[in-house]
Amino acid sequence: MTVAAAPRLREAARETLRRASEHLLSLQQPDGHWKGELETNVTIDAEDVFLRHYLGLPDRAETTRRSAAWIRSRQRPDGSWATFFGGPADLSTTVEAYVALRIAGDPPEAAHMRRAASFVRDAGGAEASRVFTRMWLSLLSLWSWDEVPMLPPEQILLPPSAPLSVYAFGCWARQTIVALQIVTALQPRTTVDFEIPELMSGRRAPAHPLDRALRLYERRPVRALRRRALAAAERWILERQERDGSWGGIQPPWVWSMIALHARGYGLDHPVQRLALAGLDSFTVDDEDGRRVEACQSPVWDTALAVIALLDAGLPPDHPALARAAEWLVGREVRVRGDWAVRKPRLAAGGFPFEYANDNYPDVDDTAVVVLALRRTGAGADACDRGIEWMLGMQSSDGGWGAFDVDNTSRLVAKLPFCDFGAVTDPPSADVTAHVLETLAHEGREHELPARRGLEWLLREQEPDGSWFGRWGANHVYGTGAVLPALAACGLGRHPSVARAVDWLASVQNPGGGFGEDLRSYRDASWRGRGASTASQTAWALIGLHAAREDGPVTERALRFLVETQRPDGGWDEPYYTGTGFPGDFYLNYHLYRDVFPVMALGRVLAGE
Repeated sequence: MTVAAAPRLREAARETLRRASEHLLSLQQPDGHWKGELETNVTIDAEDVFLRHYLGLPDRAETTRRSAAWIRSRQRPDGSWATFFGGPADLSTTVEAYVALRIAGDPPEAAHMRRAASFVRDAGGAEASRVFTRMWLSLLSLWSWDEVPMLPPEQILLPPSAPLSVYAFGCWARQTIVALQIVTALQPRTTVDFEIPELMSGRRAPAHPLDRALRLYERRPVRALRRRALAAAERWILERQERDGSWGGIQPPWVWSMIALHARGYGLDHPVQRLALAGLDSFTVDDEDGRRVEACQSPVWDTALAVIALLDAGLPPDHPALARAAEWLVGREVRVRGDWAVRKPRLAAGGFPFEYANDNYPDVDDTAVVVLALRRTGAGADACDRGIEWMLGMQSSDGGWGAFDVDNTSRLVAKLPFCDFGAVTDPPSADVTAHVLETLAHEGREHELPARRGLEWLLREQEPDGSWFGRWGANHVYGTGAVLPALAACGLGRHPSVARAVDWLASVQNPGGGFGEDLRSYRDASWRGRGASTASQTAWALIGLHAAREDGPVTERALRFLVETQRPDGGWDEPYYTGTGFPGDFYLNYHLYRDVFPVMALGRVLAGE
């Protein structure tokens, strides 16, 4: 049975779309933008407790109390904490949560703390936690700085072309590493009124050979070179603070930059630190569940997606809500040269960021989606022209597009001893490349050489099962849902790869009609396309199926899932995380995804009926 042959479902879907569109419009901010909460895991909140304790902030007792309430609310029955809803227990997250609760005053004899400590010991102890966790423990004098990998500040002096230059790392890793160069050299610390023998297994891993060599140098560094390197790293950090006080708009470089500067003598009354602290407050959510910190904020991304979704739902381009949103988006254009210019010195500035303020790091993904949204509203012609030229200039040599940098594909940097957590480079990905190609097709430029090279890259990247990997969303459902509209827009809607992708989507649809993919698929291929159904992932599949002109039972069942799971207020419940920070390690629950993508999918499927 086709969707066209199911009039009751079609009418129900139209009513679902109407209520969902009204709900999405109700979430718009007065100045025209949208912003959903970006939920992560409790390491962000634990590290906020550590930071405030280290800095000695006067309000830390109350903020710690409220953060502890949130951390406790996320503990699992076995005593552990996970990195995403429904995910497996995670050692490092549990270690950090436990220590934060100790700082908050939770006694180790409490039942929930005994369960946590037991899990940690059984999982290998704090000794087996990730490098970042042990660095935080070192800051609190619960671990030795001499037993974490060394990041020599002299690295900042390497030319950008050097294999181990800081510019060989992805921008998020680069910003954190420069701060940690200062931190591991100066080894700042504070104290807490407890120790954590209950978290230790007594087993220490052998030191990495490279780290042993760096330790030998660290015993007798060249003093003049060390002074020069520390000064250069300090300047590098100061030059990259954003106007909202952040570094890169994300938590890891933000907190470590504050620690590094504090170790260099920047007190709490220094304007840089005051701005940084005020910015952190603006990333804080405090409600009946407790206090939590967003690791990042996504207003530009959220707003562009909301505009496209509402246009797909049938709102006219000159609708007042869309006009306000377009005006707000135009005002987010980046007109300064950031780190991307190190590799592309002749490329003119342009593009859009993900966050409220991130001029140093506009990204290709946001630029593609914002330009598409603005073009469809008829706003910001000049900003769009500049964004497209910048985006084209950011194409990597293999034909694909990464998010923030060009040809950021080093395999050497991942072998360094401190790179045991998260992606540290920014290679081209199928989802980003697909968004660029869809935008270029809207511009009528799909036959030009950059688009042709991008299409060739994209077709090469298709997995043997017919899906595409999703770098910034979970995972193969996201990648496939992004690629199919791009191929269709570029005139390849009948390409054999499309049929294979549709077959894959049909093969992973859940019995209830929805789609879901557990984040464990990043490390375990058996999870590809498998997981609890969510509104956002079902919408991604529907968007892909619609682009492939698949109008059969698979589409019907997916539509029915969205209709039957919609809340009375027009939204959907979605506790599952469907966004990706670092594949395999760090994930995001975009609270607006559950609202924006179903509107987009329903609008496209029902268009013209």
